[in-house]
Amino acid sequence: MPIKAIIISEKSEGVAILHSFENENAVILKILGEASSIADGVALTDTQRPDLIFLDGRIDGVAFFGQLSKLDFILPKVIMFSGNPCDAVRGFQFNAVDFLLMPIDFNMLMMAMYKVIKRIEMERSLQHQNVGKISRENLNIAKGFVAVSSLDKIELLPMAEILFCKSDGKYTIFNLSDGRKIMSCRNLGEYSKILDENCFFRVHHSYIVNLLHIKQIVKKDGYFCEFINGLTVPVATRRQEDFQRFMKL
Repeated sequence: MPIKAIIISEKSEGVAILHSFENENAVILKILGEASSIADGVALTDTQRPDLIFLDGRIDGVAFFGQLSKLDFILPKVIMFSGNPCDAVRGFQFNAVDFLLMPIDFNMLMMAMYKVIKRIEMERSLQHQNVGKISRENLNIAKGFVAVSSLDKIELLPMAEILFCKSDGKYTIFNLSDGRKIMSCRNLGEYSKILDENCFFRVHHSYIVNLLHIKQIVKKDGYFCEFINGLTVPVATRRQEDFQRFMKL
């Protein structure tokens, strides 16, 4: 997937170059929008939730990052660009991944994008390790909860509020009793080892259900678990016998 980015720039010298790079490297970069002021930049960041911000060195970084830090998500990576080499020092004070001197050179931009990609991959890998540690080693501390890791945060969900979990490729979608759906960046197989085996059963390759929330078992052209909110989940044919024994049907 390409890195999702926004551009915050008072003038357009570098904007055209960034769009030109995007057109030639669509598999690497997707620009979601532009802003020309601090307020618009913060609002655009809040709505688009980009992976990366291209920040013009003429923008007041102290004011921008001060407002950005109030948003409730992990801050995007930053690449600063400017015609003044002295702005590089300010950029790295704001933890910029790289600084590009105007006019922007495509080769230097490619190297900067590579740094962003590696930084994101490293952080995601570390996040997965930390979530695994929370889920497996510290489960007794957070008994009755499961750590759910999305791309920008980790939530501790009460197991009692989970209706069922659904596989979505390499991701897992948690359907909760209050109607919310939360996507995790971990696959269903990992959660099958974590969820309380006394209450949760993997009825299908794509589903794990919480038996405490099942309203009834519907036997029509197979088995289906029906929940209080009317949603149903199929029981795979090869799992029906184990499911019957587990439920003492």
